[in-house]
Amino acid sequence: MSDSVAAPSRRRRVTPQSLLQGSGVLWFTIAAAGQWLFTYYILGAYIPRTASGDYSRWNETGLIEGYVQGDWLGNLGFISHVLLAALVSAAGVIQLLPMIRRKFPAFHRWTGRAYISVAVFLAIGGILLIWVRGTRLNDWAALGTTIDGLLILVTATFTLRHAMARRIDLHRRWAMRLFVVVSGVWFIRVAYMAWAIASGGAGMRRTLDGPTDILVPYLAFLVPLIVLEVYQKARDSRSAPFKLGVAGLILVCGGITALGLFGAWMMMWSPNILI
Repeated sequence: MSDSVAAPSRRRRVTPQSLLQGSGVLWFTIAAAGQWLFTYYILGAYIPRTASGDYSRWNETGLIEGYVQGDWLGNLGFISHVLLAALVSAAGVIQLLPMIRRKFPAFHRWTGRAYISVAVFLAIGGILLIWVRGTRLNDWAALGTTIDGLLILVTATFTLRHAMARRIDLHRRWAMRLFVVVSGVWFIRVAYMAWAIASGGAGMRRTLDGPTDILVPYLAFLVPLIVLEVYQKARDSRSAPFKLGVAGLILVCGGITALGLFGAWMMMWSPNILI
């Protein structure tokens, strides 16, 4: 959706296309701010606890047990996965900025390669942590995260292939899909908190096996992917009503994202930050 950031700055009349692009810019701005907040949370929560050498304090930051006594390899894999996730969250936003692509193409190419490499590493590592180490809340949620990891591998492959073949438009479309699935864990937190605030926690249980708890890990990446595809179709379409309808949809998604970010920051992230 960030392609719309590249729209010329000169004054022009409001059209369905410009409204659609504007809605995309707004959502991306909200999401970008949320990605940076997530990065700050990871660094602020895990680096001080790791630097102190008291690794068991990783378990204070969430429901998943990160530190396991005596499992040095698994502990190393866990903290590497977490800290690299912070890098990917920050880098993904930078990669989608049109200004970076235009003014610093070499930087965009090299950081893109690094981004794809780390994303693939995280996808494979995450699947191993879930099913080999057992770092998961429940099997249903783990399956959703695993599907998201497999989608990362697929979208990363097509993003790289189209970039190497200089099929730039296709490359950008696949890069946005990659951004969405790489952000799957972030979307889970945002969606979970948005639903908790809006519904009062309907379908959620403390044991995290309620209907909502099971559905969110799937919907958190499937819904954004579907919305992205609809947005892409609307950008290519000549139908003004279609463009306006999708612009409205994106605005609603932006509001939901903002609500979920507020909840995640207030209840999940900020309480665990030590710096």
